[in-house]
Amino acid sequence: MKKTLLFAAALLSVAAAAAQKSYTLESPNGTLKTTVTTGPELTYDIACNGRTLLEPSPIALTLDNGTAWGPQARVTKALRTSVDGWIASPLYRADSIREHYNALTLRMKGDWEIEFRAYDDGVAYRFINRGKRPFAIVNEKVEYRFPENFQAAVPYVTVGKDGDFESQFHNSFENIYTVAPLSEMNPGRLAFLPLAVDAGQGMKICLSESDLCDYPGLYLRNADGGKTLSGVFAACPAREEQGGHNQLEMLVREREGYIARVQGPRPFPWRMAVVGSDTQLAASTLSYLLAAPSKIDDLSWIRPGKVAWEWWNDWNITGVDFRAGINTETYKYYIDFAAEQGIEYVILDEGWAVNLQADLMQVVPEIDLREIVRYGASKNVGIILWAGFHAFNRDMEQVCRHYAEMGVKGFKVDFMDRDDQKMTAFNYRAAETAAKYRLVLDLHGTHKPAGINRTWPNVLNIEGVHGLEQLKWRPAVHDQVKYDVMIPFIRQISGPMDYTQGAMINATRANYHPSNSEPMSQGTRCHQLALYVVLDSPLNMLCDSPSNYLREEESTRFIASIPTVWDETRILAGEIGEYIVTARRKGSTWYIGGITDWTPRDLKIDLSFLGGVHSAEVFRDGVNADRKASDYSREEIRIDTAEPFAVHLAPGGGFTLKIETR
Repeated sequence: MKKTLLFAAALLSVAAAAAQKSYTLESPNGTLKTTVTTGPELTYDIACNGRTLLEPSPIALTLDNGTAWGPQARVTKALRTSVDGWIASPLYRADSIREHYNALTLRMKGDWEIEFRAYDDGVAYRFINRGKRPFAIVNEKVEYRFPENFQAAVPYVTVGKDGDFESQFHNSFENIYTVAPLSEMNPGRLAFLPLAVDAGQGMKICLSESDLCDYPGLYLRNADGGKTLSGVFAACPAREEQGGHNQLEMLVREREGYIARVQGPRPFPWRMAVVGSDTQLAASTLSYLLAAPSKIDDLSWIRPGKVAWEWWNDWNITGVDFRAGINTETYKYYIDFAAEQGIEYVILDEGWAVNLQADLMQVVPEIDLREIVRYGASKNVGIILWAGFHAFNRDMEQVCRHYAEMGVKGFKVDFMDRDDQKMTAFNYRAAETAAKYRLVLDLHGTHKPAGINRTWPNVLNIEGVHGLEQLKWRPAVHDQVKYDVMIPFIRQISGPMDYTQGAMINATRANYHPSNSEPMSQGTRCHQLALYVVLDSPLNMLCDSPSNYLREEESTRFIASIPTVWDETRILAGEIGEYIVTARRKGSTWYIGGITDWTPRDLKIDLSFLGGVHSAEVFRDGVNADRKASDYSREEIRIDTAEPFAVHLAPGGGFTLKIETR
C-alpha cells in the first residue's frame, strides 16, 4: 500500500512538472531578466545581473463567467520579437525616443494572451483579449513579492478611513512620500502609483502602469505586514450622485460587482517596473514608450507654452486703477503682461462661470468672455478656461464646439478625483473631443498621466502631483522641498506634471508659513527657477502675480523665455530625496538646472558632453540665501567644459545654467 501511494505521488509530481513550463526573456543589454512560469499560477520574476529583485509573483484576471486567465494557463504559441528604433515625441522631453526591447508573447487557449517586454531599464507585461464576446472582469490579481524587506517611498491616499477602501477611492492623487520598510506600510491605507522601492546596492524599482484607457487604475497595499505588495482596484460605478466641490464632482454611491466591462478585443494596461540607479529612473521614458501611439496625425495646431495664472496668487495685482478680481479689466491686465513677456496663454481659473450651476454656458456678469478672447487674440495670447469635471462632462461636445468657435484655445479640467473605469474612459473621451475642435487640455485633479500624453498629445499637462498649490494652506511642518527632490525619480516617470512653479516670494524653512492671498514657496528663488528645467511640463504655469514678476525682472525674463518641450534631456546627477541635476537642450541652447533638499551642497557638474568653451548665464543662490531665500546672483560667464562646473546650493536651494553652444 505504501509503495502504491509513493508511486501515485511520483506520478502527480511528474504531471505537475509537465504542466509547468518556464520562458525566459532578457533585456537587450542582458542586464535584466524575467522568467515567466505557467502552471498552477502564472508568475514572473525580475533579476538584475543575476540578483533577484522580484521573486516569482502571480498575475491573473478573473472573469464574470467564473474562468480565470493565469492559473493553469495552456500556451498554444510562444512568439518572440525584438525592436530597436526611434519614435517621435515632439511634445515631450525629447524630439524622439529610442524604443529598444525584447518581447515574449504567450498565446493561450481561450482567446487571450499575455505580452512581456524587457527593456534595458525595466520589465512590463499586459494581458490581451482576442475574443469578440463582451464580458466583465471581476478582479485582476497583481502582486509584487520582494525577496527582502526593502525600503519604499509610498504616496498614500490621504482621504477616507483606514481599511475602508471605498472611502479612499475618491481622492486627488496628491501626497508627499512616506519612506519606510515594506513591512511597516499601513495595511489599511491604499497607495497610488508610481511607488518606488529601494532594492539596495544602488538599485531602485519604480512601479507604475501605462496605456491606462477605459480600465481602473491600480492601487497597492501591504496586506500582511510582509514583503508583498498587492493590487487593489475600484469596482465600476453603478450609481453616481452630483456633489463634492461646488457640485462639480460625481460621487460614487453604488458599485458593480466587477472592475471593468470589456466589449471586445483589446489590450489591457501595462504593469511596468522601471529598474535602475537613481539617475536611470529619472531618465526613464518607459511610460511613454508603452502607451498607444498618437491618435492625432497633424500636431501643428498644438501649441505648448507657458501660462500666466491667477488663482494661486489670488488675483492680487497692484498699481492699477481698477478693483482686481474676476472681471474683464483684470484679465486684460494679465493678457497685457503675458504679451509683454512672450507668454503663450492666460488661464481663467475657477470663478468665470456661475458658481454651483455646473453649467459652462453661464458666464458671470463681471466677465465679457468674448472681449477677453478677442483681446488676447489681438496680442497673440491664447485663453484657456478652467472647467469642473461634471460641468465639462455633462455637455462636452457642445462646450468644446461653442468655445472653440469663440476662439478659446483649451480647457483645464478639474476635480475628476477618481480612476475607476468610467473616469479613465472620460479622460480619453475628453482628449478625443477636445482634439476634434483643436483644443488643448490640462487634466488637473486626476491621476498620473499613464501614457495619455503620447496617445492624445493635445493633453499637454496632467496633475496627479502634490504641487505648489499646497503651500497656500499647508502648515510649516510640511516639507515640500524634500518632495521636490523625490518626484523627478518617481512621479515624473509616469509623464508630465502640472506642478505650477514660479513663486517670487520665497521662504527658508524657518520663515515659511501658509498664506492664501500672498503664498510663498519653500526654498530659494533659484530652487523655483530650476524647477522649470527639472520638471516635465509642456504647459507650464507662472503661478505668481504679474505685480511680483514685474518687480523681479531678471527671474521673470528667465522663466518667460524658457522652453517647455525639448529636443534632448539628460540626467546628470542625483539621488532620490537628496538632489538632482537635469540638462535639457532646445536647438543649440542647453538649460541645466539643479535643486537640493534642505541640505546645502557643493556640486561639481560634469559638462564635458558639451565640449569646448561657451558663453553662459548662471543663476545661483546668493551668499545669504540660507537666511533670506529670495537672495540670488545672476552672472554672464564663460565655461570651459573640460573642467567640472562648481556651484554651491543653499538649504532648499538650486541653480540654473543657460549655455549657448553655437
